Amino acid sequence: MNRLQNIWRRSSFASTSWIWIEVICSVLLAVILLMVWNTAELKKVLEDSTSRYVDDVSFQLTSDISFHFSSSLTQLEQFADSISQLPDEQKDEFIARKTRLSDFDRLLLLERDSLEDDWKKTPEVLNAFSGEATVTSYLDGQRLLFAVPVDRANQVLVGIRSKENVQSLIQPSHFNSSGMSCIVDHLGQVIISPTDLKPFLQLEDIFLSDEDVEAKNSLLQMTENLKLQKSGVFHFTAVDGTELVLAYHPLDVNNWSLLTLVPANLIIDRTQGYIFRTILIIGGGAAAFLLLLISLLRFYQTNTARLTQIALTDPLTGGKNNAAFQMEFNRLVPEMEPSTYAVAILNVKDFKMINENYGTAVGDDTLKYIDRQLQTQMRPDEFAARSNADQFFLCLHESDPECIQNRLENIRAAIVSFNKYSDIHYSLILEMGVCLVDNPDTDVTILQDRARLACTYQSETAICSFYDTALTQQLKMEQELNALFEEALAQKQFQVYLQPKVRLKNQSLGGAEALVRWFHPQRGMISPGDFIPLFEKNGNICKLDLYMFEEVCRLIHRWMEEGRQLIPISVNLSRTHFKHLNFLQEFSARKKHYGIPDGIIEFELTESIFFNEQQRELVRDTVVQMHQLGFLCSLDDFGMGYSALGLMKELDTDTIKLDRYFFGDISNLKAQKIIASFLNLAEQLGIETVAEGIETQEQLEFLQRAGCGLIQGFLFSRPLSIADFEDWSRDFAANGPKIKE
Repeated sequence: MNRLQNIWRRSSFASTSWIWIEVICSVLLAVILLMVWNTAELKKVLEDSTSRYVDDVSFQLTSDISFHFSSSLTQLEQFADSISQLPDEQKDEFIARKTRLSDFDRLLLLERDSLEDDWKKTPEVLNAFSGEATVTSYLDGQRLLFAVPVDRANQVLVGIRSKENVQSLIQPSHFNSSGMSCIVDHLGQVIISPTDLKPFLQLEDIFLSDEDVEAKNSLLQMTENLKLQKSGVFHFTAVDGTELVLAYHPLDVNNWSLLTLVPANLIIDRTQGYIFRTILIIGGGAAAFLLLLISLLRFYQTNTARLTQIALTDPLTGGKNNAAFQMEFNRLVPEMEPSTYAVAILNVKDFKMINENYGTAVGDDTLKYIDRQLQTQMRPDEFAARSNADQFFLCLHESDPECIQNRLENIRAAIVSFNKYSDIHYSLILEMGVCLVDNPDTDVTILQDRARLACTYQSETAICSFYDTALTQQLKMEQELNALFEEALAQKQFQVYLQPKVRLKNQSLGGAEALVRWFHPQRGMISPGDFIPLFEKNGNICKLDLYMFEEVCRLIHRWMEEGRQLIPISVNLSRTHFKHLNFLQEFSARKKHYGIPDGIIEFELTESIFFNEQQRELVRDTVVQMHQLGFLCSLDDFGMGYSALGLMKELDTDTIKLDRYFFGDISNLKAQKIIASFLNLAEQLGIETVAEGIETQEQLEFLQRAGCGLIQGFLFSRPLSIADFEDWSRDFAANGPKIKE
């Protein structure tokens, strides 16, 4: 049975192959027949090409001759102008010298009073005495005469070019010396003849017969066109059987025209050999091609599927890649109803940290796991694919936002459940953006970009974000804020607000944090949440930080002049600064300019500044440089990163600020132990501690017992303008802290 099946398979394959070979042979035969027919048609095409070629070359030659005549007249006028300014005794020598240097065979200076009879019979010379520059044929077309007035009444300068001189000018050089040209007037009379005038003089006698009506009509049409100064070209057969092409173009001189006569076989004779060799090459190539095609047929059949799989498969996950996603989506478009599908993106937030902390192998396994989970969540008419490093696209057959959110929440839950089956447990944060397909004809890349944009602006509490007009307004607002930034800096619309830090040990004012507030003349107060992340992305945050730093320096300098007691003020320093070497020099220069003592200004860094080991080393060196320049250094949002204890060991920071996250549930015993351990460790290392975001009495009492150094939060005061802060600090010094209920 198996043997019969194998024989059948071989027979089927052989039959299919012979069918393909027969098809190929038929195609090759059709190609050969088409070549024969094409060769027959090629002659007419070449004739047309020859006519166009002759017409183009004749037109160019006409332009050159016209220009040459115009240049000769211009040159003669320049000579005449020079002669008019010379004494009589120098004119003959001048004319002799210019004759040798110019294209003229002879130059003559004619006097009106002594004019010979031959010249008196030449109207063009007489016109020159009237002030008109002229060109004419002289002595029955044997010479060409140019005449220009030297002055209005007495003299005319004549330049004569011989027949040979002019014939060399009008002889075409593009036709392998087989073409000829002449100049005729509007009546067809020859003005300047070629070396062989006979073909033009017998133009009406060289046509094949009276039956060649088309050629006769073309000749009559040329006669009319010469009178009207129009161009033309036509193809005809001479009496001796020679194929000829005649082109004519008007010159910009005396209603003259240039006639050019060229053999029609100019191009055809040169191409016939190529055509014959081409047929031989195609015939031999066809046979070789047939053999090659038979081999390629087998190769194509065995490799097409493999190549397709490679092109549409993600090499890491083994699932679809972005090209496959787009192809699959475009396949659905013809049957897709509006508002029935959605394109979603899933982004693994801070995926680089997984590779950094656990290695690329774990990162790759995570991406593979996500892809497997997505495939299990897809319905028959849905699909998912990995786009790039840590992003996946989904095409969902859903249109209701609530249903989409539920689907994505289930997908999220399925993905984050990996910790149940893995020996390595780590947090996996997924961001999602969705674009509803309102118009299926919208390009899939645009839909993907919209979903990606929605993902970029996803809020922390939302399961996913949808692309809509509100997002467009968000983009518009960001563009407007970017446009307003430089003017806002110049007009000092950004103002320093200070939030006090209270030292628990003796209930004294231990410092303040400088926070930025933007007050626009028309918009009012713009929230820091609207412009700080934006300026972080576009780099403007560096200018803003430097501006805030200088404003703080101005404030401290004023306090020094007023004799106030100084307190440490911390200013925020964006991680964007660390992209520039020696950025601290600008801050140090302003500190020296305002005479700020060391230890008064503190830079606050966030844990998010640390991307990798190289970045950590850079920050460590920068902190050392801060201390050398007289600055203090504080680590903000402490405890929220991946390696808080490691940072305490490596960085010589002066202060750590415990993130408000730790104090949200202060009654939680585990939270209390963690906070107490941080405070105890900081005390042993000689590091100051600040608890931020403190708002309740319960939080305050615990931190007092735990030995926290400084408190910052609404419990004591919100951020205050400089004037309000100065009033608050005076009241605080006189009456002690006022705790808000």
